[in-house]
Amino acid sequence: MDTLILQTTDLAGASYSVVLMGLIATSILLFFGTGWVRDGWKLPVALCGIAALVGVVTVFEARNVWLSYSQVPVVYHYAGWIISIPLQVVAIYFFVRQVGSVSVALFWRFVAISILMVLVRYMGDVGFMHATLAFLISIIFWLYILGELFFGKMDEVVSKSMNPPVQRGFFWLRLIITIGWAIYPLGSFILSFSGYVDDGGLSITYNIADFLNRIAFGLAILTTAILASKDDTNA
Repeated sequence: MDTLILQTTDLAGASYSVVLMGLIATSILLFFGTGWVRDGWKLPVALCGIAALVGVVTVFEARNVWLSYSQVPVVYHYAGWIISIPLQVVAIYFFVRQVGSVSVALFWRFVAISILMVLVRYMGDVGFMHATLAFLISIIFWLYILGELFFGKMDEVVSKSMNPPVQRGFFWLRLIITIGWAIYPLGSFILSFSGYVDDGGLSITYNIADFLNRIAFGLAILTTAILASKDDTNA
């Protein structure tokens, strides 16, 4: 088997290596972190650890493909997103459950909509659906998730919790989902409507998004869980 060599000037390849090491470190930290928090917080932290671990596998595969062929089919990205994004919205659900009651129906809506959001966008990118229709439907699903986080029951529960660590953590999670997740439909728009052929720029952009959406997201939940557990211990 030939050794894959990362060239010094290969910024896209370097971005895959950096985010791969970041995801490995994050997943290890999150799994260790489940031992630093009280029982209720273990599940959301572990879910983020699993999402980061999924990222390790998909980025490792994409990196090898990039080093071999200097391009990465979009399916490599979607294979990870369709697992990690639902895991993250479930993590938010159990995050909010630590400070109040949220319906099981909301849980299933979050799971279904997050999966459909990724699946529909993929179908548009590869031509299984009309690109414009797929793009618009995926945006609607994303906006629904944002609506629940900013104006729905979750926002109401966190606002009434009077728990500063949870409120700060929820603020950062919403910010990541607003800004970080916006990179995905932007990339989809570029691929579907501009005829862009990825020469490495889109790969770098998606890898930067991974720092926000998988690494920073997980660390925000872990930090909140540690601070909230500490407050509960001191109470």
